[in-house]
Amino acid sequence: MIEVERTLTLQHPLPDVVAYLADFAHTQEWDPGTVSCRPARAGVPVAKGSEWQNVSEFRGRRTELLYRLIRFEDRRLTFVGRNRTATSTDDMTFHEEDGGTRLTYRARIEFRGVARLASPFLRKEFERLGDEVVRRMPEAVDGHLGAEGQPAG
Repeated sequence: MIEVERTLTLQHPLPDVVAYLADFAHTQEWDPGTVSCRPARAGVPVAKGSEWQNVSEFRGRRTELLYRLIRFEDRRLTFVGRNRTATSTDDMTFHEEDGGTRLTYRARIEFRGVARLASPFLRKEFERLGDEVVRRMPEAVDGHLGAEGQPAG
């Protein structure tokens, strides 16, 4: 199992940040490994139990996971993605901080079968991806919420 944790501050109100990140389709805007992510059922409001088809690329290989929102709280979101070789958990906790939002993002991946043997060799790459999330997420949130915290566009 590999775990990566990062904390970052976003210059937008907590409810707006949570609403943006609750729609896992936005991962393609801030997650460097996500190639595409779409709701499993189009037109359905985001709620606990919502699912997304996620295509990710890691070390030149594409993989598909079905993610489900298993915890949808005012200050915490948890998504679990599964396929035959891995279970990936993205857990986000939020705290108000000077009108903005402090986000603690934890990513955990558990490999199954033969893939499990590679875990120790992949940690450094997952740490690099965690650093890239810290760089990209503020840009994605700003792009979606705009400079004043209102939806852009």
